[in-house]
Amino acid sequence: MPIMFGPLTPVVRAVLYANVIVFGLQWLTGPYLLPGLFALWPLNSAHLGQPPFEPWQLITYAFLHGGFWHIALNMWALYIFGPDVERLVGVRRFILYYLLCVVGAAITQLVVVQYLYPAPEATVGASGGIMGLLLFYGMAFPQRRLLLLFLPIPLPAWLFVTLYAALELFSGLFGIDQGTAHFAHVGGMATGLVMILYWRWQQRRRYQDWQG
Repeated sequence: MPIMFGPLTPVVRAVLYANVIVFGLQWLTGPYLLPGLFALWPLNSAHLGQPPFEPWQLITYAFLHGGFWHIALNMWALYIFGPDVERLVGVRRFILYYLLCVVGAAITQLVVVQYLYPAPEATVGASGGIMGLLLFYGMAFPQRRLLLLFLPIPLPAWLFVTLYAALELFSGLFGIDQGTAHFAHVGGMATGLVMILYWRWQQRRRYQDWQG
């Protein structure tokens, strides 16, 4: 069946509003003030004459965006995939899942920049958390069909997620579109997968304890 759009859930609405408000502040204050403080800077950026890395950037970078289309695409994906995931897992787990995917994406990006592809640029955008939501959606609703604007062929969610993950990994490994933090996307998905498997293990253990 095709993907359906329902009303916004509380956390999805809050995240969407927060991103839009911060984007408005970026526009009002200029391109350097907020990114200089809250974007995700590489661990050695201070030695390169850039703003330093700070621990809070592991989360705050996900509320900054590099332009209109950047935030538009991320918030569109949040609107599509977020509400069903939040309704399925509940408010508290959704907040935990989303934030940990954001942090996991940030840590992956920091490690890659530090050891594999050194670069002085900062990372911004909610994509790490969004990719985690996309993975959860594909695993929870694998047979729902998604119709892509650039590929007018309905794809089951599980196939779309698999192809997207493979494309991000391939793009990161071979340096395609280097302005995009492909490894952050992969890190958000990987973090989400670990959490999903952990929650499933918890559920099985509780069921076994109840049976015993």
